[in-house]
Amino acid sequence: MITDQNPGWHLRHKYQDLPDIFYSSVGPTEVAQSKIVLFNETLAEELGLDDTLLRQLPDIFTGNQLPDESKPIAQAYAGHQFASFTMLGDGRAVLLGEQQADDGRLYDIQLKGAGRTPYSRGGDGRAALGPMLREYLISESMHGLGVPTSRGLAVATTGEKVYREEVLPGAVLTRVADSHIRVGTFQYARQWGSKQDLQALADYTIDRHYPEIAEDENKYLSFLHKVAERQAALIAKWQLVGFIHGVMNTDNVAISGQTIDYGPCAFMDRYDRQTVFSSIDLERRYAYGNQPEIGAWNMARFAESLLILIDEEEEKALPQAKEVIQNYLSLVESYWLDGMRAKLGIVDKTDEDKVLIERLLNLMEQHRADFTNTFRALTLLQFDPASRLFQAKAFQTWFQEWQSKLALQSMTVTEAYQLMKQHNPSVIPRNYLVEKVLDEAVSNNDYQPLYDLLAVMQNPYAYTEMQEAYAADPPDEAYQTFCGT
Repeated sequence: MITDQNPGWHLRHKYQDLPDIFYSSVGPTEVAQSKIVLFNETLAEELGLDDTLLRQLPDIFTGNQLPDESKPIAQAYAGHQFASFTMLGDGRAVLLGEQQADDGRLYDIQLKGAGRTPYSRGGDGRAALGPMLREYLISESMHGLGVPTSRGLAVATTGEKVYREEVLPGAVLTRVADSHIRVGTFQYARQWGSKQDLQALADYTIDRHYPEIAEDENKYLSFLHKVAERQAALIAKWQLVGFIHGVMNTDNVAISGQTIDYGPCAFMDRYDRQTVFSSIDLERRYAYGNQPEIGAWNMARFAESLLILIDEEEEKALPQAKEVIQNYLSLVESYWLDGMRAKLGIVDKTDEDKVLIERLLNLMEQHRADFTNTFRALTLLQFDPASRLFQAKAFQTWFQEWQSKLALQSMTVTEAYQLMKQHNPSVIPRNYLVEKVLDEAVSNNDYQPLYDLLAVMQNPYAYTEMQEAYAADPPDEAYQTFCGT
């Protein structure tokens, strides 16, 4: 119920039914002054919240004031960070509870940058304004692109400074996710909990995300299958829009199948399978072309955590789990291939489709062509005469073969181009544009460029006149991203 005092919070705390090794009760740390600088009206409505009333309660979004019935906690988890296993946990985030929407679904409401917790490991528990604006912008862009993702409900400044390499304005992001249960949560349970703890976590997660398998003969093996399927579909979507997560550690892999924890992420401009933006990924572990294989590696770590539940004799569970992991890369390729077919307007599948697609990608890589704008040009049949790719004889040969294929399909060529429009974004949050709007907001307190970019990214498949200004090829300059902690 929405009242003058309650804007529609229906917070539940089902995660706290788990054994207490999985969390610590801890509240946000008070800040000097709360001011909302970004607010997601559409998401508030989806959550059953009154956006007008919420806007009048900025202290909710920094933790100075808690929603009714809130019981804040920090979650415990572990993770392989660049393949090194360690104990982690919410070092600067608190979970206020699970908002129950009108349709009965639960959504985690988390304050990121809310202060120290038992898992802070010497950190200050705070977040800088720039990275919080960036996560809000990129996650909303991913939502517009049709990629499963956590989302931002609000960003609020704190009136305080945070100290990194330089002194920066502080902020808190209110993050909404299907849950914050990670592969690392299961690794933590397997390493430091009992079998009963692990089983309780698995049963809770199945009930929340995969209730359809609850009665399966071996529901924990089915659980592994389901999570692997969702991860495969997710990473295929990343590849199809040129998204590079940047830090695919197991603690950043959500069991729900959503993209989560946007740190040094970015979108690829020129097509290059070895593209890396993260300043800390010196060995290119998480390069664009490696993301499917790293996904398989992460799923193998998840499978290891579940072995004892799949079969009490783990050696009997091992071949069953291996089969799931071995099939994982085939799943990713299947989802990716279907997506690439759609990007090229192909509906009548043949075995030759992959060869046609790979030939185009190889030509794009050879001529350093922009990933998004190449598919945009094919969708609109508008080719830059200065483009090395489009002037190449090999491309022209490829183009004629592709056109011949479209002409022989069961759908019309016009329908094929309409399909392409639905799968090739006109715009992405270009790295240089993201940095520009964030600098204007943080340095000059001018949020209008950020609002404009967010509006453009709400429907990146619209091909509107307004999007034209955001669709140009980026400047030819090096770009690097940094972790926000």
